[in-house]
Amino acid sequence: MTSLNRQRVLVVGGSSGIGLAVAEQAAQAGANVTIASRSAAKLEQSATRFGGNVTTHPLDTADDVGIEDFFAKHEPWDHIVISAAQTASGPIKKLPLNDAKSAMESKFWGAYRVAKVARIVDRGSLTFISGYLGERPNAASVLQGAINAALDALARGLALELSPTRVNTVSPGLIDTPLWSKMEPQAKDAMFGRAAAMLPAKTVGHPSDVANAVLYLMTTPFATGSTVRVDGGGVIA
Repeated sequence: MTSLNRQRVLVVGGSSGIGLAVAEQAAQAGANVTIASRSAAKLEQSATRFGGNVTTHPLDTADDVGIEDFFAKHEPWDHIVISAAQTASGPIKKLPLNDAKSAMESKFWGAYRVAKVARIVDRGSLTFISGYLGERPNAASVLQGAINAALDALARGLALELSPTRVNTVSPGLIDTPLWSKMEPQAKDAMFGRAAAMLPAKTVGHPSDVANAVLYLMTTPFATGSTVRVDGGGVIA
């Protein structure tokens, strides 16, 4: 396992949830971390958790010009992680087509745009956050499964195209992130309890669990074209 000491790490979608956990762990491992997201307010709030030892940059993965300008102004990165996404959910018969297109635009095409223009050092890494629904479809979340499967496939192809840059995905299961904060606490706890009972790990995940896997991929020079599941056994349950 290699060290992240003084390596330059960019986390797109790093102002909350999984992305923020990745940024925090990378900083603790000695990396020089930059977090980017659409919300300047969230970036400012999240930066306080680093004690000033982080750089922030507003960045919208739907903005072609903004992304190109950002990477043109920065030296090649050692590691880039893309965790930014906003995806609507529901059965495709009921989900408006524009919402479905927006979800694909956010999670897949956003990652694609970054991968297209990002500059990464030889044998550095690019890591996508996908999701276990790409391997285990759910009748109520067909779109999310399709998007996640597309990201996994994109990473495998890019591992060949961008070699020797290493490209991988981490595929989380149910993770307790701020995305669930709109639920009533009692309802959320009940849902998590039911989900945990069905999983071999008997617990739901936390952002730090996913961050562990991301740092493993960053620091393991022989890992590329891989999808690492962090799903509590969800795919096999």
